[in-house]
Amino acid sequence: MFENLTEKFERAFKVLKGQGQITEINVAETLKEVRRALLDADVSFNTAKQFTNTVKEKALGRDVLTAVSPGQLMIKICHEELVSLMGGNESELNLKGNPAIILMSGLQGSGKTTFSGKLGQYLTKKKGKRVLLVACDVYRPAAIDQLHVLGEQLGIEVFSEKEEKNPVAIASQAIIHARSKGYNAVIIDTAGRLAVDEQMMQEIAAVKAAIEPSETLFVVDSMTGQDAVNTAKAFNDRLNFDGVVLTKLDGDTRGGAALSIKSIVNKPIKFVGTGEKMDALDVFYPSRMADRILGMGDVVSLVEKAQEQFDEAEARRLQKRIMKDQFDFNDFLGQLEQIKKMGNVKDLMGMIPGMSKAVKDADIPDDAFKGVEAIIRSMTPKERSMPGILNQSRKIRIANGSGTNIQEVNKLIKQFEDMRKMMKMMNNPRNMASLMGQMKNMR
Repeated sequence: MFENLTEKFERAFKVLKGQGQITEINVAETLKEVRRALLDADVSFNTAKQFTNTVKEKALGRDVLTAVSPGQLMIKICHEELVSLMGGNESELNLKGNPAIILMSGLQGSGKTTFSGKLGQYLTKKKGKRVLLVACDVYRPAAIDQLHVLGEQLGIEVFSEKEEKNPVAIASQAIIHARSKGYNAVIIDTAGRLAVDEQMMQEIAAVKAAIEPSETLFVVDSMTGQDAVNTAKAFNDRLNFDGVVLTKLDGDTRGGAALSIKSIVNKPIKFVGTGEKMDALDVFYPSRMADRILGMGDVVSLVEKAQEQFDEAEARRLQKRIMKDQFDFNDFLGQLEQIKKMGNVKDLMGMIPGMSKAVKDADIPDDAFKGVEAIIRSMTPKERSMPGILNQSRKIRIANGSGTNIQEVNKLIKQFEDMRKMMKMMNNPRNMASLMGQMKNMR
C-alpha cells in the first residue's frame, strides 16, 4: 500500500541531501515535491496545503542538531504531521452496553458485509466476545446469504428475517434475541446504495434511533480516493458516526482517503481492511501508517502478527533444538507454516525497515514457498531430521520427486544451513523480521 506515495516522499527528501542547514529555499523546494506527492495521492488541495504550511513553519523554527541532517529533521517533522493528520493515536471501539451494538453504514460495494464478518471474528478472537451478526440489508438478497456463509465459516450465528422487510424491526428483534441468548456484541449489517440518497439516509437514521448503538461505523472503499472523503462527509452530516473503516487498502489505492478523511469529518479511522481473507483486518495506528508511508517499515505490526501465531511451548521446544544445533527440515517446515499464516508474504516483507523499496516491483506470490515445501516434502523422514546424510544420489531423487532440479535442491540446503546458524541467535518471535529477511530469496 502507498508505494507511489512512499517513492515520491523519498524523492522530495533528496532535495535536502548534502545540505548543511534548512533554509527558506531548500524547504520550499522540498515541500513543493511533498505537496505534489499528496495531491497525486488524491489528498484534497486544502489538506495538502495546510500540511505543507505546518511542516514549513515547524522546519524553519527548529534548530538542526549537529547529529541530525536537515533531511532527517524534515522526515521527522513530516512523520509527526502525518501522524497528526491521520488522528494522532489509535481509537478503540466502544464496546459498552449489554449487548454492545455496532451499526454498519456505507455505500453499496464498500465492503460492509465482508467487514462485518471480519469484525465478528476480531471481537470473538481478540476481545473474547460472543458475537451475533445481523442481516438488515433487505434490498440485496445476496447480502443476507453472504452474511450467512461468512457466519458459518467463522462459527458465528447470523440473525435474519427473510419475510420481514423493515430493517428497524429486524434490528430490534435481533437485539431482543441477543439478550435472551447471552450475546454481548451485536454487529448490524445495513443496506447500501450506489449513491447517497434521501431514502437511504432516512432508513439508516431510523435504525440508529431505534437501537441506539454504542458504535456507528462508516465503511468506505479506499480505492475511491477523494470521493470516499466526500461520501464520508455526507454520511457524517446525517448520522454523526463514531469512526471510519477503510476497506481494500491492499488494492491500487493512492492513500488520499486515509490521509484526508480525519481532517474533513473529524472522526477517527478505526480499522483498515487489507485483503479478502477474514483475518485481513488491522486496527488503524496513525504512527505505524506514517512509518510505512515514509518507507520506515512497520516492525511493531510484524511482531504482533508473529505473536498471534506464536506458541510458547513450541518456542521453548525449538529454542532447545536450536541451542543444541538440532534444528532440522521438520522444524523449518513448521516455521514456514507459521509465516504463511501471518498473511501475504510481500506485505510482510514490506514491514521490514528498508525492504519496502526492495520488494516494490518484486513478484512475490502468496505461494512463494511452494517450491521450498515441495523439496522438503520429497525428503524421507530420516533425511528431514538428519540433513547431513543428503548425498548426491539422494538430492537427485528429491529433485525428481519435487519437480525441481539439483541446483534448486543444493541452493535450498545451503540456505538452510546458513539459516540454521542464524537461528541460534533467535530466542523469541521478535526476531521474525530477521527470519523474514533471511527467507526473502527462498523462492
